[in-house]
Amino acid sequence: MNNQVAIEKMKQLKLYGMAEFHQRNLEAQQYQDYTLDQYIALLLEQEYDYRTNKKTYNLIKLAGFSILANVENIIYQSDRNLNRNQFERLVNLDFIAHKENILFTGATGTGKSYLAQALGMKACLKQFRVIHFNTSKLMEKLKLARIEGTYSKFIEKIEKCDLLILDDFGLTPFESNSRQALMEIVEAKYDKSSIIITSQIPVSEWHSIIGESTLADAVLDRIIYSSHRIELEGESLRKIRKLNQ
Repeated sequence: MNNQVAIEKMKQLKLYGMAEFHQRNLEAQQYQDYTLDQYIALLLEQEYDYRTNKKTYNLIKLAGFSILANVENIIYQSDRNLNRNQFERLVNLDFIAHKENILFTGATGTGKSYLAQALGMKACLKQFRVIHFNTSKLMEKLKLARIEGTYSKFIEKIEKCDLLILDDFGLTPFESNSRQALMEIVEAKYDKSSIIITSQIPVSEWHSIIGESTLADAVLDRIIYSSHRIELEGESLRKIRKLNQ
C-alpha cells in the first residue's frame, strides 16, 4: 500500500487528524526522523488532538454565546465587588461537579454577562455541554415550541446540558406559560446540573417578578439555596472603556 492510498483510507475511516499529520510529514520528508513506535504514537496523538479540538469547537458553537469571553481578561477592580479568590475558585468549575448554581446581579454594564459567559467558555474548553440564552428570548422560543409540538424536546435538550446560562433574568414580567416553563426548567436541572443566572434585579425582588407566590417559592427554593451569589457594583464598564478610548 503506497502512502497516498494509506492517507485516503485514513480519511475514509474519518481519521482526519492522522491523515493531515501523515500528509504533512510526507511532504516535508520528516517521517524518517522517527522510529515506527514513535511515529504511531504521534499519529494517535494528532488524531486525539484533532477530535478534542473539533468537539470543543462544536460545543462553543452550540452554546450560543453572545460574546466570546475569556476568564483571562476579567477585571478585578476593588470597586466592582468581585473577589478574585472567589471567582478563580469558580473558574475551576467545581460548581458544575457539585451541581451548584451561580447568581450574578448588578446594574447594567457591570460585567455580569461577560463573567457568566467566560465561565461558560471555560466549561466548553473542559468538554462540558453549555447552553446560553437571553431569558426573554428563551421564553419566546418555548412559547413557539409549544405551538410547533417540540416543547418536550426543547426542555429535554436543556436538561441534558451540564451548564445552563440564563442572561438578563427578570427584565420582562413572566406570563403564566413562562412561569410554568421556568419551573419545568429549574426542576429539570435541580440536583442534576448547574445554572448561571445574570440579572439587573436584586435576588430579593425575584419573587415578585416571577409572580404566583407558590410557584415562585418553588422556583427560588431550587435555585437560591445551592448558589454562589456575586453582587457586582461600580460604574458601567462600557462607559469606562469609552471614556478611556
